[in-house]
Amino acid sequence: MTTTTRYEPYVGDALADDAEFIAGGTDLVTLMRGGLRRPTAVVDLKAGDLSVGVTTTEDGWRIGAGTTLAMIEEHAELIAGAPVLSQAAAQAATRQIRNRATIAGNLLQRSRCSYFRDEDIPCWLKGGTSCPARSGLHEHLAVVDQGPCITTQPSDAASALVALGATVTYDDSGSSTTVLVDELLAAPSDDDRRLHRLPHGAVIQHLDVPRPNGPSVYLKAMDRAAWQFALVGIAAVRHDDGVRLVASGVAATPYCLVVATEALDGVWTPDRIEAAARAATTGFEPGDRSRYKLPLVQALVRRALDDLA
Repeated sequence: MTTTTRYEPYVGDALADDAEFIAGGTDLVTLMRGGLRRPTAVVDLKAGDLSVGVTTTEDGWRIGAGTTLAMIEEHAELIAGAPVLSQAAAQAATRQIRNRATIAGNLLQRSRCSYFRDEDIPCWLKGGTSCPARSGLHEHLAVVDQGPCITTQPSDAASALVALGATVTYDDSGSSTTVLVDELLAAPSDDDRRLHRLPHGAVIQHLDVPRPNGPSVYLKAMDRAAWQFALVGIAAVRHDDGVRLVASGVAATPYCLVVATEALDGVWTPDRIEAAARAATTGFEPGDRSRYKLPLVQALVRRALDDLA
């Protein structure tokens, strides 16, 4: 069956059940081309008053929902004060995509699992009954079991924002709500097979990023030298009360490595850094094809803590 899609500007109306918002379009367009989404309407947020840019606040920075990854990558204050975020943005996709992809869209993008992206495979995430990746090609997928699906959260910036303690504010039918990025992003469940909990029809307005009072870094391992989704990424931010380590590429959410930070316990000696690195993969459950991710996580945690020390 052919679905005719109409494009219209955003005027603040509620979004129909079979419609989609678009800003940069770097994810939605590929889903439509692949036959995974056939919306009857695509609502252009950039034709409305979508906020764009990074502004300095008393406690940090406010980033408009329409701000591109390239703008975050190049923002002088973020480079100096929160390099974990500018580095994560700089390592996400190609320059052409970073010039279009918005920070809000980057957080809300769909799974990059090859089974999900194949319209002919009824995987669990698309409404099927099982996850074919568990017994199939799962080398790029999760090593932390969070439910029926072993997809990973594809956003690099998400882990950096969680490590920074950032919040996101969205509008839902005229009502404004602010939540931690860590609360917005969630593993898919039977009740909601998405990687986030943004209500349907709600529009992200901006993100607020606290200014860290210590150094930070984002390190990433990829299949190729550049422009790939993370096999493993580590966002590390040193705060007054300790360090926060958040991993990309290991779970359906940005995954906080709590056991590693507890092993470090604020003692920045080589022995304690080594203990933290080894503890980082405690509780991981890799498949036969994804077991290589464990030493990758440990190596990146070790490098990140060395950098922060």
